[in-house]
Amino acid sequence: MLQNIGIPGLILILVIALIIFGPSKLPEIGRAFGNTLKEFKKATRDLANGAEENEETKNVKEKAHLKAIETKESKTVN
Repeated sequence: MLQNIGIPGLILILVIALIIFGPSKLPEIGRAFGNTLKEFKKATRDLANGAEENEETKNVKEKAHLKAIETKESKTVN
């Protein structure tokens, strides 16, 4: 959706925002939007990293469980 806006669309949006909010509020709004976007990206990154960590933890637990079973079986055989 945002890929089709282009430069003229962005200029039009900026002019409309300037008319609605005025020149004094525009930097504050931009800063707030930037901070919101930064927090959103950080939360997304944290969720993605958490999912990877959960997979790694699951794999480590499975390997430990299999190793415990193998050790138990080898003790039983001997």
